[in-house]
Amino acid sequence: MGIRFLLIDGLNLIRRVWAAQPGEDGPERLQSAVTSSTQSLARALRECAPTHAVCVLDSEEKGWRHELFPGYKKGRDPMPEILRANIGLFETAFGESGVSMLTVPGYEADDVIATFAVKVAERGGAVIILSTDRIFFQLVSPNIVVRDHFNKRTMNADYVREKYGILPGRFVDFMALAGDSTSTIPGVPLVGPKGAARLINEIGALEDILTVAYTVPGKLGMMLHTHADDARLSQKLARLDSNISLGVNLKSFRYEKT
Repeated sequence: MGIRFLLIDGLNLIRRVWAAQPGEDGPERLQSAVTSSTQSLARALRECAPTHAVCVLDSEEKGWRHELFPGYKKGRDPMPEILRANIGLFETAFGESGVSMLTVPGYEADDVIATFAVKVAERGGAVIILSTDRIFFQLVSPNIVVRDHFNKRTMNADYVREKYGILPGRFVDFMALAGDSTSTIPGVPLVGPKGAARLINEIGALEDILTVAYTVPGKLGMMLHTHADDARLSQKLARLDSNISLGVNLKSFRYEKT
């Protein structure tokens, strides 16, 4: 049997479950979130049937994107302190379910997940990324899909094409043009999702678009020309680093049903 790797965007799962719990911040809400997150994990394991699985968390250290652009993810609500202080409860509960947690100092979970996904796919393995974050669409390939656990939706290349009008390989350029409010990636003013897709399909890669910006009529062309540096910055922020030195062995994440 080949590798089937379930990569869990840990805080994406935990914080969404936390937000769905009623009541004030406190021990009862915390325990409810641990229980519900563990139940969600169990369902994901049943539905995805992985041979390997890991839950990846962000490092608490600010990484290279914050150094490049101090406003990166500035608009996101901070993690509730009770959740941050008790993340170990989730780690213990997930471990009892057969899934370990991993943090790589100085790196976001997104880049760690990207590195795992690309390396496993290159070896012919299948990868399922459990997350609702669309930044992972750039990784989608015949061997890599993104799974929206909450809506029970598997998102492949056909989904990306139908939803955004582009191929997954151009998703970084799409975000560079249209921006991404959830990560505070600026993009180019006046270029929305439809405009970004049209430019990509008619012209091509981001640099090709910026090179001929002067030929694009009206305010759109002017914005592309005057905000070219913003587009290039946005492209850097959006592109996942899939070449991190993880210092771990894939065997460590083999999943055995408990």
